[in-house]
Amino acid sequence: MTAAVPHSPRADNCMSSSVDTDQTGKQHSSRLPAVSIALGAVSVASFWVVGLGFILGIAAVVCGAIATSRSADVDDEAASLRALLGVVAGAAGITVSAIALFPMLAQL
Repeated sequence: MTAAVPHSPRADNCMSSSVDTDQTGKQHSSRLPAVSIALGAVSVASFWVVGLGFILGIAAVVCGAIATSRSADVDDEAASLRALLGVVAGAAGITVSAIALFPMLAQL
């Protein structure tokens, strides 16, 4: 006959907490690139509002740069590409806002 091994709830808690921590880390690291993309898209869409597109574009570039440095530590290629897309969208928002701002400044 074989001996029954008692079930330890503590072992289950240790295993599930490590899995939860890994999933939480991935979810946390994927928010900043998405925020960067959203800020970049809104900055491009709001280029006609004086200064708003420029400020949102700067925020998108900063968020994307931070997300790129964090995703390099985690080796998450998809998050790194999303962060790069956020930087590009933010740079586009800054550029479009600056182009729209120059004729307005000439009128002053």
